[in-house]
Amino acid sequence: MRNETNLYALDISGAAFAKACGGPCTEGCVTLARIGEDPWALGDSKRPDAQPLRFTSEELDAAGIDPARFGLGA
Repeated sequence: MRNETNLYALDISGAAFAKACGGPCTEGCVTLARIGEDPWALGDSKRPDAQPLRFTSEELDAAGIDPARFGLGA
């Protein structure tokens, strides 16, 4: 990790996750929340008890995930 920040040490208990759906969202959706100035948490609404994965903005961009699709600013 380039910035030496442990993304999994960040508290996400108050994070507001937004959904991005390609359809009616009846089978679940990917969720995304900003959890700091740069980091993001990516979850799965079908598995709300699973710990979300954490990414930097650079990593989200490399994976082709656009926060704007979730109604979130980058």
